[in-house]
Amino acid sequence: MNDDPRVIVALDFANAGDALALVERLTPNQCKLKVGNELFVRAGPALVEKLATLGFKVFLDLKFHDIPNTVAQACRAVADLGVWMTNVHALGGVKMMQAAREAVAEMATPPKLIAVTVLTSLSRADLCQGGLDVEPAVQVERLARLAHEVGLDGVVCSAQEATLLRRQIGPDFLLVTPGIRPAGSEIGDQSRILTPAQAIRAGADYLVVGRPITQAADPVAALQKINAELTTVVETKP
Repeated sequence: MNDDPRVIVALDFANAGDALALVERLTPNQCKLKVGNELFVRAGPALVEKLATLGFKVFLDLKFHDIPNTVAQACRAVADLGVWMTNVHALGGVKMMQAAREAVAEMATPPKLIAVTVLTSLSRADLCQGGLDVEPAVQVERLARLAHEVGLDGVVCSAQEATLLRRQIGPDFLLVTPGIRPAGSEIGDQSRILTPAQAIRAGADYLVVGRPITQAADPVAALQKINAELTTVVETKP
């Protein structure tokens, strides 16, 4: 049994029924689970608590970005749900990230707290439109360093930036990478992507995989194929 599966299946469903229909076919030793904005808004905390009681480690992906006190209170509420990991936006600033870290540290069983750097759907052109004339990798490194300095557990980043962050920040900082596409999969709305094996070799700790699993003809087989691919990978960490 794998006590720390590397794949986090993104439950990007419109309702709890569809999400649970897939979850019933999975086991906690195969994957972790991610609940994002749409499913959380529709199904609420009850679904998150149910997934946790089923034995799954849950990443509640709500990307908090607000004033420090509001984010701190939100993180405390998330911790009460028994999730394994949650996140904030690094662009919220040092004070906001510090408040979030201090809030979860007060909990009896604090979740891992990571920061979103640059969404994997964004290119340099997208950043420029928002006033940041910089390559995504440069902005990712800048924000990851801030998250590390304030004591967060890691960041969400593209797997394309994992090698850079491993080299600059070290082996103990968690790198959670969406934008994972098995060979032959459709890119969809992602911009900066790698295959599962490439991501692990680059230094990623956990791979967020949604549509290549959830929209596959056989989701369980798709997950098993990715896990089998990962067993052949030799990691390269400093």
